[in-house]
Amino acid sequence: MNDSKSSNIVWHEGTVSRKHREMLNHHRGFTVWFTGLSGSGKSTLSVALEERLYSMGCRTYRLDGDNVRTGLNRDLAFSPEDRIENIRRIGEVAKLFRDAGIINLTAFISPYRQDRDMARNLSERGDDDFIEVYVDAPLEVCEQRDPKGLYKKARAGSIPNFTGISAPYEAPADPEIHVRTGDTSIADGVTQIVRYLCTKGYIENELASAVDAD
Repeated sequence: MNDSKSSNIVWHEGTVSRKHREMLNHHRGFTVWFTGLSGSGKSTLSVALEERLYSMGCRTYRLDGDNVRTGLNRDLAFSPEDRIENIRRIGEVAKLFRDAGIINLTAFISPYRQDRDMARNLSERGDDDFIEVYVDAPLEVCEQRDPKGLYKKARAGSIPNFTGISAPYEAPADPEIHVRTGDTSIADGVTQIVRYLCTKGYIENELASAVDAD
């Protein structure tokens, strides 16, 4: 990186603050960071959670691994260095969404603890606005699902650096939420997450009834 490109940059504050945006939205801006092996159910769970939150009147946006790699991160491959940069960029985007007062859901394998901690540490409010969700399914279950046929290709050696086969996955040591999708339905996983958000005060109390009515 050429440091001269960024040496004269100054952050410009506006008159509309994050607090103002959150008041307008009637909820806090925070990140729900899904991590887990390919095929564990991250994307499916994040889609279902966004649908539930939207039905509750929340303002949301979902960042999905494949979607982001078609645009913002299309220049990145899957080497360890590119994986680190992939998550760094997503962490910065998630930070911007939090500043906008929006609930953002990120669904990325994000295999390295250090990178997930980096994304968490970008939070102005620390752990208070970053919720790590470990989407946990055994490798054999993920391989059985294999919706994209990636595990088969990885086993055949045609996909290098594939997490869980030829590249490591470092499971969260202490996630805020642990959803075991090997034996938990997507609907139950969503309810588990939403109840956590209501209990911890991420969503205003009047929205909690939308969960209890299920």
